[in-house]
Amino acid sequence: MDVDGQQTDDDEQAEHEPESGILKVFGRQLKRLREWAGMERAEFGARTGYSPSTIASYEQGRRIPPPEFIDQADGVLGAHGVLIEMKEEVARAQYPAFFRDAARLEAKAVELHVYATQAVPGLLQTEEYARAVFGMMRPPLDEGPLEQRVAGRLARQEIFARRPTPLFSFVIDESVLLRPIGGRDVLRGQLEQILLIGQMSTVEIQVMPLSREENSGLAGPFTLIETKEERRIAYVEVQNVSRLRTDRDAVRALENKYGVLRAQALPPRESLTYIKKVLEAT
Repeated sequence: MDVDGQQTDDDEQAEHEPESGILKVFGRQLKRLREWAGMERAEFGARTGYSPSTIASYEQGRRIPPPEFIDQADGVLGAHGVLIEMKEEVARAQYPAFFRDAARLEAKAVELHVYATQAVPGLLQTEEYARAVFGMMRPPLDEGPLEQRVAGRLARQEIFARRPTPLFSFVIDESVLLRPIGGRDVLRGQLEQILLIGQMSTVEIQVMPLSREENSGLAGPFTLIETKEERRIAYVEVQNVSRLRTDRDAVRALENKYGVLRAQALPPRESLTYIKKVLEAT
């Protein structure tokens, strides 16, 4: 990524590289520390609550260890924080390469504003909806990477429990709410989740009706991120090609566009009422 936020040829190459580099480094360190501690996998697994086969997967970089395992392993092996220092990078391995920088910024944001035209925004997705979305990717994902993507998407939603809680706004195209990705049951569960999150005092959800004669977002979806350092960043993604824009002119243009979109969409209260009607009819 260059200083302007534009994706370079090196970034594009990285998108196609294996996502397990940090996992292999972590796995080698884990195995080395376990052996230095004189433990077999069975003993180490018993002390951390994981099976020997799971420990083997972590050591070989084939599975992403959860944060609680890393904390336990660091203590059991007397690693003095060596493993814990890698926890954030290991967690980022849950995301595809093109999204990792955006995920890092998102996790530390004080404000997030999302315009969605293709699917429910990842921060609002249920597990079933996320699995259906990733299950439709072509070429298809293998089971392991698919589950990693789902886990990563759900992990992002921990931001709603963060204190202080960031401010969120979402403008969602009406077509997204009508598209039965994963089937009617999955859609119903997804609509229920949107309504639930929409009740939060820090969240505003608006619907852009298909009947609107004016829609300033026809160029596609985007996300606006503001950090605690008052940096304003725009994230744009299409077909797994992403852009993080930090140049002020480009970000300001999308901020202006988002303001117009919010004015064109249904107000938050009317939007939740509409979503309830869609849920009842689904």
